[in-house]
Amino acid sequence: MADIEQGHGALLSGFASAIQARREQFALAPLSPFPEHAPVFKRLATLSPGGWIILALAVCSSLALAVLSVPERVGSEFWIFARNHQLIYDPVIAEWNAAHPPEQRVRPLIFSTQALERRLLSGFLSGTPLPALAEIETGMAGKFFSGPLDAVGFLDLTERLREENLIEGINAPSFAPWTSRGHIFGLPHDVHPVLLAYRADIVEAAGIDVSQIETWDDFARIMRPLMPDADGDGYPDRYLISLWETNPAAIEVLMLQAGGNYFDANDEPIIASETNARVIAQIVNWTAGPGRIATHAPDFDAAGNQMFLEGYVLCNFMPDWLLGVWMQDLPGLAGKVKVMPLPAWEPGGRRTSVRGGTMLGISRRSADVELSWEFAKHLYLSREVAEGLFRGSAIISPVKAHWSAPFYDTPNPYLGGQKNGQLYITAAPDVPIRTSSPYKSLASERVTDAVIRLKRYAENSRIYEVEALLPQARAELAAVEESVRRKMATNHFLTPQP
Repeated sequence: MADIEQGHGALLSGFASAIQARREQFALAPLSPFPEHAPVFKRLATLSPGGWIILALAVCSSLALAVLSVPERVGSEFWIFARNHQLIYDPVIAEWNAAHPPEQRVRPLIFSTQALERRLLSGFLSGTPLPALAEIETGMAGKFFSGPLDAVGFLDLTERLREENLIEGINAPSFAPWTSRGHIFGLPHDVHPVLLAYRADIVEAAGIDVSQIETWDDFARIMRPLMPDADGDGYPDRYLISLWETNPAAIEVLMLQAGGNYFDANDEPIIASETNARVIAQIVNWTAGPGRIATHAPDFDAAGNQMFLEGYVLCNFMPDWLLGVWMQDLPGLAGKVKVMPLPAWEPGGRRTSVRGGTMLGISRRSADVELSWEFAKHLYLSREVAEGLFRGSAIISPVKAHWSAPFYDTPNPYLGGQKNGQLYITAAPDVPIRTSSPYKSLASERVTDAVIRLKRYAENSRIYEVEALLPQARAELAAVEESVRRKMATNHFLTPQP
């Protein structure tokens, strides 16, 4: 041990001597004939070979930037967040570009949803570069409408749409997510009606005729025989529908279908409505207790997909775009699944709902607003794009003139020969109106929390019937509405409009 310590001491002494010698060397031998620059030259003299290489690269790159000219980008940028959209748009954009000079051409750029949202918001707020056109989806929309109308970064299209009779030519509910305080800020890309997908092979083999199902009560009563407990473990071998208290999308689908909403037409909260209370009480009844008919088979999830493939879950809420996803991701269900109208909440009630959506907006700072408007119409009103969206993603166009096109009348082998185009088009005019409030995401999160608390209350008290749950459901939603109102009160830009 003593030898090791002596070795360490000698090594440290050697380092100290070397450092002192180096210091004396610089002090006795000036490095530059220019005394005022001596410290700089001293530092340069101590650079390692790697340091000299880095310095040389920095000098060369600086000279290159000073000498070389960066080519100026010409034309208009068009920001997109969905790869499948770009693939469908490419031929239409190529056609546009071929007919226009370079300065009037369009350059599509694809971003992730989060990156596109952040960059657009940053550009609108700080004045940094923006595209002439951009697509956004419903989850982002409220953030762009959170200030005064004259601060919204997208061009107000309301008068243009009226003057060109486009409001009448486009499915009216499709404008709702892009309308704030009576002003329309985007062209709608879609409708996204929701139908009910079901395992037709299992349902029909049991002799069940789904045409006899009109209401959700009918659905639970007629389909319940498909929930046997063959292994005697006390749990059904399958469940009727994918639904859970932690799924805000499904909660909203049911709430909108029933006639509920988070906000009214003036963006005033209506969260604590009797309709909403009844919906969340029914959701708890379906997901808990002896009358439970639902389980969680999440979308875009391998485990959820397997539940549908195995027939463990029979039905799912099916917007048109999700059908396109199933056709690509679940080929094993081809010929085994069909769609039907959603069961209504009451006889004669609405048989559809809505989920998701995209718009095309024009930046107020577009270098050529009129040209951007012409391109937006060329793209979004195009029959070629409508056909591409339907054939590639099962999405129907909001442009009513296209609804009679023959491609919507094509039998779909995946659905056992059903004409899904016609089924979704029939539902399109009846999709519910959605809010564009900036506080919609907050309201949705808080309502989901309320459903979770209501289910916990039901399980702790063993109360599962809808009527018995209603008082607690009303109280939960009243608390949610009050919390949202308090949050809204901090925003002085959004005042209710008559």
